[in-house]
Amino acid sequence: MAGNKRIVVIGGGTGLSTMLKGLKLYTRRITAVVTVADDGGSSGLLRAGLGMLPPGDIRNCITALADTNPILKELISYRFPEGALEGHSFGNLMLAALNGVSNSFDEAVVKMNRLFGVEGLVLPVTNENVHLKAELTDGSVICGESFIGDAKRCGAGIKKLMLVPEKPSAVKEVITAIGEADMIVMGPGSLYTSIIPNLLVDGVTQTIMQSRAKKLYVCNVMTQPGETDGYTVSQHLRAIERHSKKGIVDCVLANNMPIPEALIEKYKAEGAEPVIIDEENLTGVKVSTSNLLWTEDELVRHDYIALGKKICELADGE
Repeated sequence: MAGNKRIVVIGGGTGLSTMLKGLKLYTRRITAVVTVADDGGSSGLLRAGLGMLPPGDIRNCITALADTNPILKELISYRFPEGALEGHSFGNLMLAALNGVSNSFDEAVVKMNRLFGVEGLVLPVTNENVHLKAELTDGSVICGESFIGDAKRCGAGIKKLMLVPEKPSAVKEVITAIGEADMIVMGPGSLYTSIIPNLLVDGVTQTIMQSRAKKLYVCNVMTQPGETDGYTVSQHLRAIERHSKKGIVDCVLANNMPIPEALIEKYKAEGAEPVIIDEENLTGVKVSTSNLLWTEDELVRHDYIALGKKICELADGE
């Protein structure tokens, strides 16, 4: 199943790394293109202190695709609980060290791919020091990924997302991978802080549009407070098109398994709700639905095994 298909996945955050764990069960010809606009937590501290690009999302994707022994996997994810290194993960510090002995951030990331036996490739979308800026529907402007994606931010919605500086250059290997792909997957993950930032990097949208690959958007199961309040599936897609090009997606994949009422109420209290599949508004794209739900530990997530299998089925034209 899809074992010979070249699949490029574009995004960031936990959504991308979680999907990769399932996808690698069915194919190893994977290139993960990861946003580098994060400015919070350990990544933000290393970014501010060392002037490097944020390592966190890159580390998570390498961990997901690593073909190495469990001890090394545990090591890369280990987070120091106290002292001067409190909050930092060992994997972030390792990537920071590799960045120090490399000519560019993407070179450091490729070295880390090799160290951890990644079958496939994880790449930053750009080597430039980019930040996010969002214009809201009330005319105000928010700067910084951690502020734009803050669940406590309420009121006006996001009208337009921008990169500072505008149109940074894409890593050359990213453009090559997209151009050679058989399938391009956007999402799942935070719409405005994980997926769309990649599409604003110079050359990425253009290369996707020129590609003959199947172009899939995996929609989130739940809305995200502060980013996609009240969004349906079609509204997620329209936001992507507003920041790229109409027609950049030809298939949308969404979960159709009902969420238990108790969990709906729990998430409602946190400002989130199930994303409605408004198929009547999804004209011009194929709509694929499947049971992709995982609800253990009172969390609503994608079942990464079911998701990986479904993506590969779609890559094979099933």
